[in-house]
Amino acid sequence: MKQNNFFLDPALLVIALQICSPSPASLLRTICRLRQCPHRRRLSVLLALYMLRVDCIDGTCSYRAALVPMWNGPHNVLLQLFFVHIKKNTRFLPPPRTSPSPCFASQLVPLPLARRQIATMSTFDTLTEQDLQQDEVEIDFSGMPAHIPPPKKTLVEEAELTAVVRLEEGLDTFVVFDGLPIVSEDNKAKLIKFLLKKIKKDGPSSSNIDPNRQIFLPMNENGMSEGFAFVEYDTPEEAFAAIKSLHGTPLDKKHTLAVNKLTDIDRYGREGRIDDEYKPPKIEPFQEKEHLRSWLGDPNARDQFAMYRGDKVGVFWNMKKDPPENVVDRDHWTQLFVQWSPMGTYLASVHPQGIQLWGGPQFSKQKQFPHPFVQLVEFSPQENYLTTWSSRPIQIEGAPGVLSYDEDGKNIIIWDITTGKPLRSFVSHDLTAPAGADDAAAQKKKVQWPAFKWSADEKYVARMLQHQSISVYELPRMNLLDKTVVKIEGVMDFEWSPATVQREGVKRYEQLFSFWTPEIGSNPAKVGLMSIPSKEIVRTRNLFNVSDVKLHWQSQGAYVCVKVDRHSKSKKSMATNLEIFRVKEKGVPVEVVDSLKDTVINFAWEPKGDRFVLITTGEAIAGSAVAPKTAVSFFCPEKVKGGAIGNFKLIRTIEKKTSNGIYWSPKGRFVVVATVHSQQNFDLDFWDLDFEGEKPESEKDLSANLQLMKTVDHFGVTDVDWDPTGRYVVSSASAWTHSLENGYNIHTFSGTTLAEHPTEKFKQLLWRPRPPTFLSKEEQKQVRKNLREYSREFDEEDKYAVDIANTAIVEMRKRVLSEWTAWLRKEKQMILEEREDLGLSPNPDDDIVAQPNITAAEGDTVVEEIVEEIIEETEEIIS
Repeated sequence: MKQNNFFLDPALLVIALQICSPSPASLLRTICRLRQCPHRRRLSVLLALYMLRVDCIDGTCSYRAALVPMWNGPHNVLLQLFFVHIKKNTRFLPPPRTSPSPCFASQLVPLPLARRQIATMSTFDTLTEQDLQQDEVEIDFSGMPAHIPPPKKTLVEEAELTAVVRLEEGLDTFVVFDGLPIVSEDNKAKLIKFLLKKIKKDGPSSSNIDPNRQIFLPMNENGMSEGFAFVEYDTPEEAFAAIKSLHGTPLDKKHTLAVNKLTDIDRYGREGRIDDEYKPPKIEPFQEKEHLRSWLGDPNARDQFAMYRGDKVGVFWNMKKDPPENVVDRDHWTQLFVQWSPMGTYLASVHPQGIQLWGGPQFSKQKQFPHPFVQLVEFSPQENYLTTWSSRPIQIEGAPGVLSYDEDGKNIIIWDITTGKPLRSFVSHDLTAPAGADDAAAQKKKVQWPAFKWSADEKYVARMLQHQSISVYELPRMNLLDKTVVKIEGVMDFEWSPATVQREGVKRYEQLFSFWTPEIGSNPAKVGLMSIPSKEIVRTRNLFNVSDVKLHWQSQGAYVCVKVDRHSKSKKSMATNLEIFRVKEKGVPVEVVDSLKDTVINFAWEPKGDRFVLITTGEAIAGSAVAPKTAVSFFCPEKVKGGAIGNFKLIRTIEKKTSNGIYWSPKGRFVVVATVHSQQNFDLDFWDLDFEGEKPESEKDLSANLQLMKTVDHFGVTDVDWDPTGRYVVSSASAWTHSLENGYNIHTFSGTTLAEHPTEKFKQLLWRPRPPTFLSKEEQKQVRKNLREYSREFDEEDKYAVDIANTAIVEMRKRVLSEWTAWLRKEKQMILEEREDLGLSPNPDDDIVAQPNITAAEGDTVVEEIVEEIIEETEEIIS
């Protein structure tokens, strides 16, 4: 096709004529195909002109002046859409609704028009009926060149150079509302008003739609609507939120809205995407999936752990004192780290391309989540969702795949693990210093992680915009709860309850989260509890002279401890007190522990219990290279009649320690208090809070009996991890912290070291979590009742395992002896046969006897000498 015959191409004429078709589907298909055409920018102008029946163009008329008289024509809505697109992407402005002033045409830049183009425009009227009925599916755009050298400028090209209309951009704010009732011109305004009311009621609260400018309801030649409307939002984010909230919602009893992005209709309506002929989908043969929790069926009830050292990542069985048994070991399995899902179903590896999940007996690929340059990953509590984060905003280049244009420029993606599809993406927020902080603190920014925090039932996920609000989203649609954020002025942090709390006097159980705000002006700092989805404030408490606050939930949601660091009025000294909210009790009473004189640097609740351990430290001496001494304090409730839980009392404080880490057994009762990441001290103290020995008289009224079981040292220890059953503890020294004596040691719960495993370039060891038990409380109670009987069985199995190991050693020695005996017999037989071939006696001693005696007559003397050597002499006196 020659450039000067551009308007004579039959395919382009057919496309231009189809734009006038009353069928909305045909119109949308045509627009979609234009975006794939190399001439799409010229075609956009051509179609707009033809759509308005522009046949009055002469050599002095400009592009915009020709469109002005037709602004209120039969296709005015499509023309408005066309000009809105031009306005967003060019310096053109929509023409006024009134007729132009006499000087309007003179102000426009005239465009040259050749007679050849005028003649070409007139050829639209000479098309035959056969040309008009040409099937648009048979149009082939493949012959159009991707680039045509610029010839002499024509009308269309002049407009293109001035207005550079790009259909690929600027349409992401348009939304198509389908399923509307078909009305006449008289009821058009009424329908638009009704639709606007629905949009404001159920759509994004932040959107502000102008019905005269942003809602377009096409009408056909018969004066009836087409059953759909175009709505323009201010931003692509508002358009996306409108689709999420309005799609599938009923407009009235007879009509349900189908809401889609205009770009999606374009994307899925392109040529070749939809075939007119139905083809049944190919059904893949059934393939049985791997058992993702097969490790739980181990007959010896062993646990697995993942170990990352050097460039290798392996999964191993714990063999107690023996070297671990390898399950799988791979080179370059991850680029950053590995992480188990909360129930141990998946092992996540991190790569520059994204996250990979592995599972099954041989750890085969299960799911992939593409997120370029991902750095952090977080699972939801029940393993249904996944959050990924990268400091680099996502850049979508080329055709979108799993990640769409909605993810472009975002840092955080929330995924559905089952489908492998993204639910929604977000821009990350940095954590900053509270209002009124000094300049040095204000300049420090930290990554907010986890960026999204999950409720216990996974129905909600929330994120915080520090100092302003908390946004709670409903899953799985990721709609903003009630379409509004929870505005909390100055909010610094929040934490969900890890379990659904059954509060006394409340029939409806809701999810809870705690939050705190700093002192702002004359207003005190505040700690609060809010229930979701009602957004009811359950409890608040004012705080004064606050420097920092940490929120610590007990694993069952029965308590939340608010650790408050307070400064004196002169701000020269610091102290900590604890505000413990008893969430399950009526009215949520608050107990204050204010007996602490120093600053608390670590706090940890007992899992599934009501005891806690904390570590305090005094102020560091200025200029001293030695860290200040710490003190470890153990607290528990006092005994109260009637089964109630009494006030928290101090059991004991261990002074002059260097401990800084608290590691509870997942089953409670036992706790390891350790010194980690230190260059001078490396001790691990193993404590039992239910010691079965004699209890001190001063602790008779307390619900604990504290006893130090053992203290061990592990040089350079950086991490302490309990196995999920609470039987074994691993202390490790990671190469991520230092390169001295890297490796790990395995201890029993009581502190007995079973094995030491020095490992070069050791980085990480993670026990594989176990899912919650399926046994009921009564069944668990029965197991504990018969624990001694089971213990005898386990002891017999352990003895049998030792006997088997010893038997294996004896059998190996017998086998070696048998092999030696067989070899010796074979060699003797070979020597015997050789002697027979040489004519010698079978017994070698006969040859010596048969030798002639040597006498002195022959001049030789035979001398025999016997030497005895006493090696040891022992004398025993028997009385």
